[in-house]
Amino acid sequence: MSDLETTLSQMVQKFRHRERLSEDDCKALLALPFRARTCEAGVYLVREGSPTEECALLLEGFAFRHKLTVEGDRQIVSVHIDGDMVDLQGSLLKIADHNVQTLTRSKVAMIPAKAIQQLMEQHPAVGRAMWIDTLIDGSIFREWVTNVGRRAAKERIAHLFCEIGRRLEFAGLATSDGYVFPMTQEQLADATGLTAVHVNRTIKALESEGYIKRERKFMRIPDWEALRSLAGFNELYLHLDQAA
Repeated sequence: MSDLETTLSQMVQKFRHRERLSEDDCKALLALPFRARTCEAGVYLVREGSPTEECALLLEGFAFRHKLTVEGDRQIVSVHIDGDMVDLQGSLLKIADHNVQTLTRSKVAMIPAKAIQQLMEQHPAVGRAMWIDTLIDGSIFREWVTNVGRRAAKERIAHLFCEIGRRLEFAGLATSDGYVFPMTQEQLADATGLTAVHVNRTIKALESEGYIKRERKFMRIPDWEALRSLAGFNELYLHLDQAA
């Protein structure tokens, strides 16, 4: 496999779990043109109001999707990890209606939107796989709305910790007892609809009660079942039966 094919292989493996793909489908995915980028934390991959000429495939690192109010307040609506196609909807929508920024130093493949459109037209199975991918994103968005709107502070944060941990574990990026968690308390506040002070108090409470143990940027989870029970976490919305 060439270096170019290796770069896109994560995407191919994910879409093969979304939908049954033929050898020709996989070859077409691997042949997609792309522009490789290495980005520091905080770089915009998608900016609200800008034309959507490229779609970003996150190869390595973390990214987050967010919206801004007219006052400049930020609401983080999703977190993305290695292998995520963070802006697949941008292949069909002409203008971005939200922002995506890197959370950590990241490697990204920027794929022309027109190339994705042509691929979906010529390879219907790939189009279905991409459709399923966006549907799962929608499922996660619904859970985040529920999390912010209906759960108490401790349950909100615990639920977010459960989701990120489960997704990283399934992607082979977490150990059995925890994972690297790069979000700041301010970013956690923007993801859970709380203040940074409230997040700080809540995390200290979770730690004192034995649900988590922070070791710099590593989030250790002594008892996953206890944390899931506290959060009311049900991973059905992640649709891991159709995930890479």
